[in-house]
Amino acid sequence: MLRAFRKTLLRPPFAPTVDLAGRHFIVTGASKGSLGFATAKCLLEWGATVTVTRRSQSQAVVDLLCESMPPEARERALAHDLDIGDITSTNAFADWYLQTGMPLDVLINNAGIHLDLMSKWTAPQLSADGFEIQWRTNYLGTVHLTHRLLPRLLASAKRDGNARVVNVVSMLHDKGINADFFEQTRPYNSWNAYGQSKLGLVHHTHQLQALYSDLGLQAYCLHPGAVFTNVAGKGLSGNPAVERIRNAFAPIEAFFLKTPEEGAQTQILCATADGLSGGSYYRNCRIAKASADATDVPTANRLWSDTLGWLDDVCAVD
Repeated sequence: MLRAFRKTLLRPPFAPTVDLAGRHFIVTGASKGSLGFATAKCLLEWGATVTVTRRSQSQAVVDLLCESMPPEARERALAHDLDIGDITSTNAFADWYLQTGMPLDVLINNAGIHLDLMSKWTAPQLSADGFEIQWRTNYLGTVHLTHRLLPRLLASAKRDGNARVVNVVSMLHDKGINADFFEQTRPYNSWNAYGQSKLGLVHHTHQLQALYSDLGLQAYCLHPGAVFTNVAGKGLSGNPAVERIRNAFAPIEAFFLKTPEEGAQTQILCATADGLSGGSYYRNCRIAKASADATDVPTANRLWSDTLGWLDDVCAVD
């Protein structure tokens, strides 16, 4: 009865089932309990071949994904470690995938971080190569991976005209502003920095669509909704008192937030549904309105050009 009440209250939309036999997907950031895990599980159930990633011990994800599936599903589930915030790791993953010879029909860029949820940072926390950590992981890492795998995606697009890139962003992309891509115009705030990384991915989606849709590659970005996952726990690490309060109220939070399975539906839709309009921002399994800054084409072009310059350097790293 409680489950029925919750379903009536939230009314989460679900993507229509699609026969995915013969199609190959990559889903990044697929740890247990995540949106990526729920996405990969659904794709496997629908017959796809799915490669999942997480930073370490990724093979354990396959064991969890397949534990209640028929044995043949395990043959379609692969895993490889990937830290998208690290140049060497990203290049190693891309090299491995390309060397397998497998096609790639859909890349689902689900991996990302949202840190410092209590806004305690007064200055950027930097990656090993000197970038604000959320920008480095969510934007630069995602674009790096996409760029490395683009030839394989375009080969699939040429074959059947139905290759896709799906970028998981956030409604918080509206905390980013175009001016901050090129110089710091505001005092540092970690939530703004997170939004900046997601606004960058919205621009990246539009650029992929503009450049490659005529070749059969469609690009999508989406907000999954408020989902009960482990992301908040990571963002609150180092705040024991807040963590204890959150743990105490976890059953209530879980009741009112989407489950990972429910939250994954929009990215599943973007990755699989027939006749879906590319180059758009989705929410609750339908097209939604992105922020005004997300529609600025000159900014998207300049950001793309600047990012390509960075990619020329990192893709040359052995």
